[in-house]
Amino acid sequence: MRPPVAPPGWSRWLVPPAALSVHLSIGQAYAWSVFKPPLESALDLSGTQSALPFQLGIVMLGLSAAFGGTLVERNGPRWAMAVALTCFSSGFLLAALGAATQQYWLIVFGYGFVGGIGLGIGYISPVSTLIKWFPDRPGMATGIAIMGFGGGALIASPWSARMLDSFGTDADGIALAFLVHGLTYAVFMALGVALVRVPRAEAAPKPGAPAPLDGPQVSARQAIRTPQFWCLWLVLCMNVTAGIGILEKAAPMITDFFADSDTPVSVSAAAGFVALLSAANMAGRIGWSSASDRIGRKNVYRLYLGAGALMYLLIARFGDGSKPLFVVCALVILSFYGGGFATIPAYLKDLFGTYQVGAIHGRLLTAWSTAGVLGPLIVNRVADHQKDAGKHGPELYGLSLTIMIALLAVGFVANELVRPVHARHHIPDPRKAADVHADEPAPQ
Repeated sequence: MRPPVAPPGWSRWLVPPAALSVHLSIGQAYAWSVFKPPLESALDLSGTQSALPFQLGIVMLGLSAAFGGTLVERNGPRWAMAVALTCFSSGFLLAALGAATQQYWLIVFGYGFVGGIGLGIGYISPVSTLIKWFPDRPGMATGIAIMGFGGGALIASPWSARMLDSFGTDADGIALAFLVHGLTYAVFMALGVALVRVPRAEAAPKPGAPAPLDGPQVSARQAIRTPQFWCLWLVLCMNVTAGIGILEKAAPMITDFFADSDTPVSVSAAAGFVALLSAANMAGRIGWSSASDRIGRKNVYRLYLGAGALMYLLIARFGDGSKPLFVVCALVILSFYGGGFATIPAYLKDLFGTYQVGAIHGRLLTAWSTAGVLGPLIVNRVADHQKDAGKHGPELYGLSLTIMIALLAVGFVANELVRPVHARHHIPDPRKAADVHADEPAPQ
């Protein structure tokens, strides 16, 4: 499965479409909610039970990215994309069998466990390769691919809903929808497997740009022993916690904020607000990560964390008095949420080099798993507690918004502590290292 080395004159702009074919597919995970009501009705499930496949999938995403990152680096992007294709599509096929036989545990195992492994391996599969092809614009390159993960749900949500309308929302209809998903995504992801190429290790992919392994390089094993890695872990965790806190409870939050106003928010308007947040998430992934190539990674994270805290403060103090202010602040926060995901691979490349940046990125994604629990837990637990105390409307969220501001301040300090990695952590020459990964061709 070693990918072919690109021949002379091969355009590096063919690599982002290969990455997008994978990320747009696995981004379907954000559209799982489309299947929740039909599953609850067809299999007599509770809301908590119907969420299990998605929750397990996100957990497996973080775990498989962390533990499989070194394998991705060693075996290369074609191997990783093929594994992602196999696991993600097989997960849908197992889920289809589970729905057809009304064995819900098989849906959880297929979509959540097997498919979740595909999510994690697929998410990190193109990162190292893109950074090697675009050493002059790493933020833009990774932003294009990771934008696909954020935008996958914009395609999958209406597509899945139409499929259920056509096939029916009973167990057989759900099974057929899962089957079509699995087969279609297998074909689409196969395009990325076929198209991906790696640059020659000794050649710059663009005249004037550094060669892929120029500059100081740090192995994945050594990276996690540096304070820089853990500072960035904290930065990503705090930024994602702040964003996902709004994203997970967006519709009820805007409804509660304006429930007592002269113009309460309707159900359809709340749904439109959620769609806007998804668009901001997607736009932030390409927009802010591209901007980081110009203004620097540390500066753009200063913006994410500092301006993000200001946006939360404005919502807490004035959000219930102005819908435009509430919406704009929320959109900015979600653009920072998406931008944080897309910029972090380039930040890692700046600090640790391109040698095993995909494996380092995989380990760092455990911050996402942590934030995925922290954000919703903070917002929902505080809101429930305030509701039990007899409060309503914006009062339900005042304390959680303050907590988010404090977390972003912690992330801001962690970002300020990031310094260049000490030379004692550098490897002498990655081209001669014994454990050089298989997708790096030997110098000729």
